[in-house]
Amino acid sequence: MRLVTFAGPPSSGKTAVICKTAASLHAAQVSLGVIKFDCLSSSDQAVYERHGIISRTGFSGNLCPDHYFVSNIEECLAWGHQEGFDLLMSESAGLCNRCAPHVKDVCAVCVVDNLSGVDTPRKIGPMLKMADIVVITKGDIVSQAEREVFAHRVRQVNAGATIIHVNGLTGQGAQELGRLLQNAPPVDELRGKLLRFSMPAALCSYCLGQRRIGADFQMGNVRKIDLNAKQ
Repeated sequence: MRLVTFAGPPSSGKTAVICKTAASLHAAQVSLGVIKFDCLSSSDQAVYERHGIISRTGFSGNLCPDHYFVSNIEECLAWGHQEGFDLLMSESAGLCNRCAPHVKDVCAVCVVDNLSGVDTPRKIGPMLKMADIVVITKGDIVSQAEREVFAHRVRQVNAGATIIHVNGLTGQGAQELGRLLQNAPPVDELRGKLLRFSMPAALCSYCLGQRRIGADFQMGNVRKIDLNAKQ
């Protein structure tokens, strides 16, 4: 079975891209499933069901969704094997832009959209920088020049990635993405494999439930802004 991690900022179109790609893969007789990782709530499970995609959703609650991802992906892979899928796709948000769910030797996709601004690729961090494939969405509502500038900014951050444009409404580009995913390396197990990036974890008093403001209540890994430093 092949495993592909999808990550990207909220509302970049990850779910729409996965649904359109799944349609092209279903037409090619590829059996697949989706594991959705989110924080508190999501309507994507119903979206996947409407598209005939077998899926499961997990909520991280008060944990970082990517930390939750890495604590559960091994069991999810086992579920995919049990279901007999040819391909399992995981979708996670990467809300803080510092984390990345990408795993070495596992195909990694980052979804970004043209409307997020030309400076966004520099801000996203490892989930874009370390992706094998970068999917750019919402190209139908910007000019050709804007699409080219945005793709150039993506290449500046990740020169080695395959960049592909996918329309989440019409599905244009999804078939090509599906072909790329079918060439992803098979993954039999994940135990012992390495994340491509060490997820930052600030173990401080606020991580442990502290709510009061003030230096007296701050313990552990705390970093202060240097307001006297020249910008």
